[in-house]
Amino acid sequence: MAIKVLAIAEQKDGKLSNVSFELISVAKKVGGELMTACLAESADGIAGELASHGGGKVLAVSGPALKYYNDESYARVISGLIEKYQPQLVVGPATFYGKALLARLAAMNDGAMASDITGIKADGDVVTVTRPAYGGNVIVDLSQNDGGKIFFITVRPKVFEESGDGDGEVVTETVDVSATSSRSTVKEMITEVGTSVNLNEADIIVAAGRGIRGPENLELIRKLADSLGAALGASRAIVDAEWIEYRHQVGQTGKTVNPKLYFAVGISGAIQHLVGMQTSKTIVAINRDKDAPIFNIASFGIIGDLFEVVPALTAKFEANK
Repeated sequence: MAIKVLAIAEQKDGKLSNVSFELISVAKKVGGELMTACLAESADGIAGELASHGGGKVLAVSGPALKYYNDESYARVISGLIEKYQPQLVVGPATFYGKALLARLAAMNDGAMASDITGIKADGDVVTVTRPAYGGNVIVDLSQNDGGKIFFITVRPKVFEESGDGDGEVVTETVDVSATSSRSTVKEMITEVGTSVNLNEADIIVAAGRGIRGPENLELIRKLADSLGAALGASRAIVDAEWIEYRHQVGQTGKTVNPKLYFAVGISGAIQHLVGMQTSKTIVAINRDKDAPIFNIASFGIIGDLFEVVPALTAKFEANK
């Protein structure tokens, strides 16, 4: 029996997140019948984009109440789609929104749940996923063998390739207005000034730790990030010290990232931080302490004073732009 897969696209301000196209690739690996749910104030345009990237049957749901993400209303609408189309597997992004939404959906639909997956395969109607556990020290394979339960999974961004093209069709879905009602209402979403690159979607991240000595030295790290077109990350230590906003935090209690290139500047390498970035393709560590744990996982290590190394690197990258 072919598995029915429902991917849940993520959009902000009417623009699809890159991870939406990665979800399509994940669903294709399973095979079977692919559907993609797309919720927005006006979903037709982005639904067409998903269809042109191979999203299969794209279920477009539009409504004023869906302009901004809301756990309760989004979960109700998607639960209605689940009831109608009966997928065996539901796939969403392991982002701030996706983690909350998929967990709620699994509870509402009496499903099984696996989060932050990095691999997937199917054998008949049995789906097996791979995910890190115990701070990334163990890689676990999980299978959903109970055919009576829907399997809900969240996918770690930047692990799978984006689906480039393919055939699909847009199906306009209508929902009862009551399904979009919620006990809470999002009245406005304010974009933070200066956030040019999203950590979850960044190919390059430059992250700072306590080794920068003070918030006044963050500009040094920002200049390096800007020279590379990179996102700015941070360790928990400098977030707790209020040197930088929480939205920049990478680690167990921050964001889990998987860029192609990760600069760890003045970061010692506590396990809490490593959990969030150790799967990066290439890691460059800059630290004056040759025994810092970060060097144990670094692809390249620079032992030296970051106040000398970082400006030199910045100048070099700027010259090569």
